[in-house]
Amino acid sequence: MWEEDKASQALGMSLIEITPGSALMSMTVRSDMANGHGMCHGGFMFLLADSAFAFACNSHNQRAVAAGAEIHFVSPAKIGDVLTAQASEQHRAGRSGFYDVRVTDQNGELIALFRGRSATIKGHLVEVSERNSPGADRKSPGDTAIHR
Repeated sequence: MWEEDKASQALGMSLIEITPGSALMSMTVRSDMANGHGMCHGGFMFLLADSAFAFACNSHNQRAVAAGAEIHFVSPAKIGDVLTAQASEQHRAGRSGFYDVRVTDQNGELIALFRGRSATIKGHLVEVSERNSPGADRKSPGDTAIHR
């Protein structure tokens, strides 16, 4: 998914870690991200949080998209700040999921809180096959193998 995420890459984001239900990303605030007050434009903070949310809700290998999101800005971010977005799954059932994202600066100061609601769609990020892989004699017939 990262290879196709041109928006996050163009903004200089880094995908630091992804585990089932969570993702950690960072972005340095550049001068071209400043608003008329000389602070990081809120839209860029939303983009960082939304990207972390996207990787967290897709971490179960079921394609998912945003069904809704909101952000609350707590403190301003400045040019040169390194922002980190930690996305954490709060609930997932059926086709829906809820994810909270904390955006902090390089000093650990809270910058923004984001909540996203996901909806799964058809497809997987990594091909899923019902065939058993080599050495499958140790697997039960219902096991699935993931092939890249």
